[in-house]
Amino acid sequence: MATTSDPSVSFNQTDTRSDEMNSTIEQWIDDLVAGVDDAQASAEFQEWLDIQSRFHDYSYRNTLLIKRQCPEASRVAGYRTWQEEFDRHVKEGESAIWIWAPIITTQCPECENSPSYHEDSNCDYDETPPKKWSKGLVGFKPTPVFDISQTEGEPLPDLETEATGDAGDLVAQLTETADKLGVTVQIVPDEEWTHGEAKGVCEQLSLFDAQPLVEVRDRENDADLARTLIHEYAHALLHFDVDDNTERSKREVEAEAVAYVVGQYCGLDTSGSAFYLAAWESDDPEVVRDRFERISSTAAEIIDVIDGVMDDE
Repeated sequence: MATTSDPSVSFNQTDTRSDEMNSTIEQWIDDLVAGVDDAQASAEFQEWLDIQSRFHDYSYRNTLLIKRQCPEASRVAGYRTWQEEFDRHVKEGESAIWIWAPIITTQCPECENSPSYHEDSNCDYDETPPKKWSKGLVGFKPTPVFDISQTEGEPLPDLETEATGDAGDLVAQLTETADKLGVTVQIVPDEEWTHGEAKGVCEQLSLFDAQPLVEVRDRENDADLARTLIHEYAHALLHFDVDDNTERSKREVEAEAVAYVVGQYCGLDTSGSAFYLAAWESDDPEVVRDRFERISSTAAEIIDVIDGVMDDE
């Protein structure tokens, strides 16, 4: 497989930067699709998941860009943000990491373009002047950021982290998040488990209640129990209303990827996860892009709810 994490990738040419950023993303996905039955593809996929776990609130397009330019990045911010908010300075000679940043400005209520693009369009909306238009997302622009390793200055505030493999209160926090995710959850004692070798299942609560029911088999290893809960939550959010047996193995990759990202974010050691990307062999690149988006957004949703529960404690 051709794609490898290459920290030498850069987007220094202003006039070609946007095209190169887009083509880098497209080529990475095309190569991944072409090599789904190759062990290297799974390694590349797992590297992207590692980046996604560190930047869970970034789109998959931005985490792919970060992966290609600076695979070891752990925290990125703009030049002025490092200076003004953290009293740190970008080291001389460091190259920027380019990502996509949203363009928020006033936009036409009809064509949703900015005033300048509206003037060049065929839209004839004129009910209110541009000064009275509301602001909204009109596009994206290449924006430079820098990883903390490229800066020096005051140390960052200590972040609360869990020891690797130590689930702490994560199982309790995950059960508390169930209602917020629209899921009913039950941790079933091992001696009462009726689902064979499965560690967890996601099914309909009852004939009269369409809410997903997640059941997981209790065990001494809280870290593994937490990972199973996240995996089944991903099924509940992504696949509960999908009735297609041909998608079964593909759905397992998506759910396991979400569990990997959220588990890594929460400090669990999920390095034993296996991603059988050969399940995606029949998918075209557009379908794979959609899967990346689903993995990214679902992991972010679960992480945001977990963080909300922690903040309330």
